[in-house]
Amino acid sequence: MRFRNLLVGAAGGLGLAAANRVLESKATALQSPLGRATDVYRWRGFDVSYTEAGDPGDPDLVLFHGINAAATSAEFAAVFAELADDYHVLAPDLPGFGRSDRPPLMYSASLYRTFVADFLGDETDGDATVVASGLTGAYAAAAVDGGAAVDELALICPTATTMPGRRVWLRSLLRSPLVGEALFNLLASGRSLEYFQSDHGFYDMRHADDEWFDYRWQTTHQPGARFAPASFVGGFLDADVDLGETLAALDVPVTLVWGREADILPLERGRELAEAADARLVVFDEALLLPHYEHPGEFAAVVRGEEPEAVAETA
Repeated sequence: MRFRNLLVGAAGGLGLAAANRVLESKATALQSPLGRATDVYRWRGFDVSYTEAGDPGDPDLVLFHGINAAATSAEFAAVFAELADDYHVLAPDLPGFGRSDRPPLMYSASLYRTFVADFLGDETDGDATVVASGLTGAYAAAAVDGGAAVDELALICPTATTMPGRRVWLRSLLRSPLVGEALFNLLASGRSLEYFQSDHGFYDMRHADDEWFDYRWQTTHQPGARFAPASFVGGFLDADVDLGETLAALDVPVTLVWGREADILPLERGRELAEAADARLVVFDEALLLPHYEHPGEFAAVVRGEEPEAVAETA
């Protein structure tokens, strides 16, 4: 009986390994997320990939993408070129994501907060407008609160937390070979990516075409792709700050951008943050967590400080 169990276990392990290798073989070298050549920012042993566009003599604008299993700066693909008409735009792939290095580290919120502060300090003159979404909005706010010099912040559905608590067992499971790879491949399957985007990413799934999904699938099947998301789903990327208090302490203008139909981060949360921080709140109808992707022209106008007619509400 014991020998048979060993054989079954070995066969199962071989099956997982084979399935993982098949998926790995389908992934190609990840292309540029924004259709332009990328540069490298060398940071603490990482090669961090970033895309640059626009006139270097124009004001700096830095775009920090949010955190999820398929996160990359491609989040800003719809609005990148338009913003480059008015700004010198820099859009990095955060360490552990996209075309940046993905070593098997224990990724943490403090790592990303430090990265945001260092990137701003090294790559801008201290007068940048910073756009950041989701958890990265909290990292940007904390970096500015810690002394990073910027002119203003535009935060898209920012949050400091995902689910309460830290799940060491889940992070360890996803980091493990064979089983962890197989579980992450399920999490990053085409069906799973479609579910998450339709559930809380896009209001109108027609914005997510085949090219959009292929890029997200490709980025989640690069070597080392599961390590940063393992920390994310384990709760280790939650920022240890009170976001309302942090925003209120800043001496730079803050604009909060929200999708009216967002449910995982409901609009009421945006109103609470805006009131606590005395911040400008801009709300887009027919949008969830990606108003900048679904309404790029109007979003670009908001970044420029305008009040586009298509925006449903400002406060």
